Amino acid sequence: MSPTPTAATLVPAPMRRDLKGYAGNPPDPRWPAGARVAVSFVVNFEEGAEFSILEGDSHNEAIYEVEHQLAGPDPCIESHFDYGTRAAWWRIMPLLGDYGIHATVSACGLAVARSPDLARDAIARGHEVAAHGWRWQSHAGMDEAIERDAIARTVAAITAATGIRPVGWHTRSATSPNTRRLLIEEGGFLYDSDAYGDDLPYFVSAGGKRHLVLPYAFDTNDMHFQHTQRFRGADFADYVIDAFDWLAREGERAPKMLSIGLHLRMIGRPGRMGALQRIVSHITGSGCAWIAPRAEIARHWLTTFPQEA
Repeated sequence: MSPTPTAATLVPAPMRRDLKGYAGNPPDPRWPAGARVAVSFVVNFEEGAEFSILEGDSHNEAIYEVEHQLAGPDPCIESHFDYGTRAAWWRIMPLLGDYGIHATVSACGLAVARSPDLARDAIARGHEVAAHGWRWQSHAGMDEAIERDAIARTVAAITAATGIRPVGWHTRSATSPNTRRLLIEEGGFLYDSDAYGDDLPYFVSAGGKRHLVLPYAFDTNDMHFQHTQRFRGADFADYVIDAFDWLAREGERAPKMLSIGLHLRMIGRPGRMGALQRIVSHITGSGCAWIAPRAEIARHWLTTFPQEA
């Protein structure tokens, strides 16, 4: 007869996940000018790095706004991605500039290699260009040597286009067990955003070193437009503003960080730009936000907490 399981025997060992976090007692990040919320706008630049049979890949990208996928070449889905670089970039960037917002452009290496002028334009406007993988793909199950090469190629492409080495990384969807260690071994990265489990940055140990994580968010992210055409711009604006206002109230005693994820081909459609304008107008007019690229937030955190918090 098997023994009755106990709480101790039911807990996986070793426990890999940190389910405790700051345990209700987060550190005071002392954001500049006493801001209650550090706000990170992330503009994802993936166009040209998605998979396409027309360009020699084994399959087409399956995620976009219409539920439709062909087994063969699909110029329809390609043109949806093309919209991001052809039209949306030149609509989003001036709006951010009008409100003095410096964002993080999270860029796939192949996208930058194919459209280097956009990466240079981002730098000229004062934005950070961070690394978002070589292709727009998950790293789950990726061979270590292939992943190492993908990281190096991404760094090389962004550096060649802009003259500035990326210091941040974000993997599409899931990482591999090696991703964080490989980033550390590559060197030069201040942070990654491959986590969604907190409202503040935090340190982890990887590759025998302390490493900074700036959590990202999928809820305050325009990716919801890809799931349904019935999700209106006003819905997105209301949700993001509600999130900011709640964190601003919490920030009176415990300042937090808010990530707002944007995609060129999604938020950059004319029917959605009004939502982005509402969001940036509300946040910039609040008087309690510090809006900064993720690299700047990371540098502030590393200076504020030179030893692990």
